[in-house]
Amino acid sequence: MFESAFFEFSMLLGISAVFGFVAVKLRQPLIVAFIAVGILAGPAGFSLIANYAQIELLSHLGIAVLLFVVGLKLDLHIIRTLGPVALFTGFGQVIFTSLIGFLIGLALGLSVVGAIYVSVALTFSSTIIIVKLLSDKGELDSLHGRIAVGFLIVQDIVVVLVMIGLTALGQAEEVSHLGFDALMVLIKGILMLLVVALLMRYVLPGLLRSLAYSSELLILFAIAWAVMGASVGYVLGFGQEVGAFLAGISLASTHYRELIAARLVSLRDFLLLFFFISLGASLNMSILSSQVEPAVILSLFVLLGNPFIVMVIMGYMGYRKRTGFLAGLTVAQISEFSLILAALGFTLGHINQDTVGLITLVGLITISVSSYMILYSQPLYEKLAPFLTVFERLKPYRELAIDQQPLAKSTDVIIFGLGRFGMLMAQTLQKRGLNVLAVDFNPQLVEDNVMHGVPTRYGDAGDPEFIASLPLMEATWVIGTLRDYHLNLILLKSLKEVHYPGKVALAGHNQSDSDYFQSLGADLVLIPFHDAALQAVERILNTPSIKAN
Repeated sequence: MFESAFFEFSMLLGISAVFGFVAVKLRQPLIVAFIAVGILAGPAGFSLIANYAQIELLSHLGIAVLLFVVGLKLDLHIIRTLGPVALFTGFGQVIFTSLIGFLIGLALGLSVVGAIYVSVALTFSSTIIIVKLLSDKGELDSLHGRIAVGFLIVQDIVVVLVMIGLTALGQAEEVSHLGFDALMVLIKGILMLLVVALLMRYVLPGLLRSLAYSSELLILFAIAWAVMGASVGYVLGFGQEVGAFLAGISLASTHYRELIAARLVSLRDFLLLFFFISLGASLNMSILSSQVEPAVILSLFVLLGNPFIVMVIMGYMGYRKRTGFLAGLTVAQISEFSLILAALGFTLGHINQDTVGLITLVGLITISVSSYMILYSQPLYEKLAPFLTVFERLKPYRELAIDQQPLAKSTDVIIFGLGRFGMLMAQTLQKRGLNVLAVDFNPQLVEDNVMHGVPTRYGDAGDPEFIASLPLMEATWVIGTLRDYHLNLILLKSLKEVHYPGKVALAGHNQSDSDYFQSLGADLVLIPFHDAALQAVERILNTPSIKAN
């Protein structure tokens, strides 16, 4: 059995690698390629998948890690600043899409119950797919990316409430319990937030400080924390996404979040491969052929109508047309939850197989097309910008207020290594008026440096992904005071790979190190004991001698 499962997974990985390679060469979204692998390997294709349970497990792990990383990058300031627009946009889009979608469903000849299910299915966008696309484009921390994540989380909460309501309505004798169920959801949500807040305040800082002495143990704990958070969210009825997201937020205020996020990127991308394969394999293509025409109509509504309402709301709230347009593109598809909703409705006897097929086909069309829309969002905006002015106030006051807020200090110098040499250098440069960001892998040194007032991050100079996450484009100098020869080489190579435009100074043990580092592109090589000896000699020679009479 094990050998068979192992062979199946190796086959899926090989096919995915080939499809991914072709997609990259053709400049197509990898998501579309991986969904195609799922369709090809699933029941609609060659039925190559037998171990669905294992693929589903890896898929759920990928979802947990993805939302955990998103939560890691979210701080309380962002929630306070962007909470209102996320709330109004999220609920506004839900209300608009469900009402108009219901009317379109009736016009297409669906029953009232069928139209309700279709309209609700059209309402939800895929948090997982959107976050993955924005992350790949480096737009997750942009203004429109943060707003999009905000209203996608709002949608996920609405999903929970809808699922509870439909399940209760499916059992006539329990309809009276609907209000009680909603109250329990509220109570459990408040308790969950309270527990997370207490852990953030009293438990996690000290625990992470102890774990950080071993990077392997720290990353293992982060993965375990993400999965446990997802499990708690699932058990409480909020879904794995909300639980994993809160687990990430609970670590977002620590010094270790950048390193954890950087280390989990590759794992996240690998595990999400199975989510997209699972999504493609779950599409029942045999019942789709009769639903092409209504599916195209509903897909056009989702692709055009959902971005429209987001642009209207964000324009009214004082955001620029570009921000509204880019955020609006993120809701131009339906979610994997829509397919789950359809399956739930079929199980409860509310809708028939044709309606399930209709929702499935709309999902396939909108997920594929919206991936291209997000991938090529900037060229799309440039072509449509003249027609989007109607969605912008004469004075987009809210975004102007963000622009006029005091900017965070830019980083002039990044120093790796906080031993006596590095810490003294960081403090001295900061006293000279430069904005310094210090990085070290020793959690105790990180804590000490924060106490001295120098902005500090916990991170590994040997991790290229972590180095790429730093504000390198702002810094005029990157200084490595590390004693490890190989770490200095990795740091120098990583800076070259991200095309760092500033100057680099490294620490060496002797003149041989200095010559080699400079041949690889280092602008300056510091030899601490040698430099200190020369400076001491200069001070001695420049000190007036006092001779006895």
